[in-house]
Amino acid sequence: MILHPVPAFNDNYIWVLHDGQRALAVDPGEAHGLAQWLQQQRLQLDTILITHHHPDHTGGVAQLREATGAQVFGPLRERVPGPFTGVEGGDAIEALGLRLEVIDVPGHTAGHIAFFAADVDGAPLLFCGDTLFSAGCGRLFEGTPAQMLESLTRLAALPANTRVCCTHEYTLSNLRFALAVDPGNPVLAEHASRCQALRERNLPTLPSSIGLERQINPFLRSHEPALAAAAQAHDPSSPANALGVFTTLRAWKNVFA
Repeated sequence: MILHPVPAFNDNYIWVLHDGQRALAVDPGEAHGLAQWLQQQRLQLDTILITHHHPDHTGGVAQLREATGAQVFGPLRERVPGPFTGVEGGDAIEALGLRLEVIDVPGHTAGHIAFFAADVDGAPLLFCGDTLFSAGCGRLFEGTPAQMLESLTRLAALPANTRVCCTHEYTLSNLRFALAVDPGNPVLAEHASRCQALRERNLPTLPSSIGLERQINPFLRSHEPALAAAAQAHDPSSPANALGVFTTLRAWKNVFA
């Protein structure tokens, strides 16, 4: 299996997984660029996965489905371009000979889902949409801090070698915030330098891994004393528990420049 991020818009990635003949695409916000890439690679689009309803993740679905006949799976409790098969946490689907488990991850949107494959060429694979980013997490447009924290905790419990395929190239921005929150973290500083070098060559910083995110992502570490201290230094009224720290960090990131 080959995994490839197809750029879209300013900073989206449409993740494509293919076997050299058939392809699976995740969150195609636009159709033209993806269709052109598939044609160049001589791939037939077999399956479309949708993590949530935002237009930059669903805008190309109808055109691609009509052109290719691809099967479409998306969140049961959200409105995405139909027809599609609605799925929710606990469900599993088959695509390209792979079994993908569905995980409920509300927070960014109310019905957001992720897709997890336990073994793709020897390593797990996670398509997490806008829930988990490298060194960051999605804004809370429809869900609550408690929901997002629970969703991120669920993803953080996946195997350390899980490849994290999020759908935006937000890494450098997220790393600037993470370094402001956790300036003494050597793993974070080293990773920031590596990602800066990648972006200077116009290369993606993704996929990340769950093991790396456990070390660098402040939103996965709200239970740690260093992050609690940073949250309380920023806002002395911040509760010291994990939910209070997470809530403060997310509000801080919303206004961080």
